[in-house]
Amino acid sequence: MALAMARPWKHPKTGIYWLRKRVPDDLQKLVGKREVKHSLGTRDPAEAKRKHLAALAAVEERWANLKIGPRRLTEREAHELAQAQHDEWLALYRNDPSDNPWVMVWGQHCFMNLEYSGAPEDSEARRRYYADLQEIGRLEQRCRDRADESLRDQGLLVDERSRELYAEAIAHAYQRASRRLLEWRKGNLDDDGPTRPSKQFNTAQSDSAATRAALTVSFEDLVKGWAAEKKPAAKTLYAWKAVVEKLKKSIGHDDAASVTPEDMLRWKASLIEAGFKPKTIRDANLVPIRAILQWAVDNRKLPSNPAERITMDVKSKAAGSRRSYTEAEAKTVLAAAAKEKDAVKRWVPFLCAYSGARVAEICQLRREDVVEIDGIWCFKIDPQAGSIKTAGSERAVPLHPALIEAQFLEFVRKVKKGPLFADLPADRFGSRGGNGTKVLGRWVRNLGLTDERLAPNHSWRHRLKTLGRRHGLAPDIVDAITGHQRKTVADTYGEFPMEALYREISKIPTLKLD
Repeated sequence: MALAMARPWKHPKTGIYWLRKRVPDDLQKLVGKREVKHSLGTRDPAEAKRKHLAALAAVEERWANLKIGPRRLTEREAHELAQAQHDEWLALYRNDPSDNPWVMVWGQHCFMNLEYSGAPEDSEARRRYYADLQEIGRLEQRCRDRADESLRDQGLLVDERSRELYAEAIAHAYQRASRRLLEWRKGNLDDDGPTRPSKQFNTAQSDSAATRAALTVSFEDLVKGWAAEKKPAAKTLYAWKAVVEKLKKSIGHDDAASVTPEDMLRWKASLIEAGFKPKTIRDANLVPIRAILQWAVDNRKLPSNPAERITMDVKSKAAGSRRSYTEAEAKTVLAAAAKEKDAVKRWVPFLCAYSGARVAEICQLRREDVVEIDGIWCFKIDPQAGSIKTAGSERAVPLHPALIEAQFLEFVRKVKKGPLFADLPADRFGSRGGNGTKVLGRWVRNLGLTDERLAPNHSWRHRLKTLGRRHGLAPDIVDAITGHQRKTVADTYGEFPMEALYREISKIPTLKLD
């Protein structure tokens, strides 16, 4: 009896054709599933058959490689594999070579393990060198990520040395392709290679447009994929979904592959016309869409990002910039807090004032987060207590002597277990910080501090930085205390002992509230 050939499967709801194929029993553990499914991105039966054959061939090749098992790549094999990345890079940027994101001046140093000893550790030249290393490291990581993705797609199992060899070969491939793109950018189009740039730039449909036409990628799928990988805070995901819905309403459809830069420009113009502030348009609307679409490009779901160069000019105004609490304002708030019976108003301003921590970080503190480390009392900003802004936000902060003197530890000991501010309700995203910000914001304004440049909660972070400069605290330790991102590779070396953190923060004098 003849075996039935695999054929495209039509989704009953969307009408889009898919490849579906059962994974052989001996490969299910390696593949991690019993069936592979892949959208063919078309509703046309003939187009689906053509795409199905190509996708099926790729799946079969991947499975064949998996059956071979672990192997070690030679340098030649690594470069032969990377040639596909070279051609793909040229195809992505052939019509707009200026959009090429590979930076050749740094790319030529990738995977070279450069050493530098020509200047003192604290010199400007040394700092520039470390900054360059960060950019080189960024390009190297891009190559490693692409190597991992390519090996996974092809079912190639290799050792760590081969993985690194392949990543280095990809760096060379990107470097070669970028040199070629640079020549195309200058108008030097004479090239006999198979991927020479098209000279028909004025045709009705460019290659990138044709590529988009063959795709159907819903915004819903992109948001799901982006969220699964990035794991944003619930509040961020909610806000970004709302922005996506706003864009979909403007363009009239849900197909991200059909969005053009012109669509994005029209959307931006509609936001301007609606009266939104430039910063809101840029940060709350354009940035989320650009990030989601860039994730799609990085994960080979879209050929290019139509929002990549769509931005909004935001002019900073001195009158609108945030500032620190002054000494008088800080005394006003802390003196009022010292008289409060409500735990949130009593302790959150004090903890923010003497640590520079974010209000949300303080509001979600638990009894178990106040601990003694190396004989020094401190509180931990722990992601298990609630969402934190960045990975660098996770930290331990020593209690300033003013907090000990104010008997904060006595308050903590009265809480047997769990949140210190249990009476503060969580918002719809499960965060006490949202409600804490509102409660304290209104409370501070009612104390007569109405200057719009003063943020009732965030200005404590500005004040901690100001005091750090005034009293000579080590800048890198101030960053460690406040949870700010480290600026250079050198800053990532070594640890921050609690005694060093306590020594520096104790340099900040206690405010006299009498």
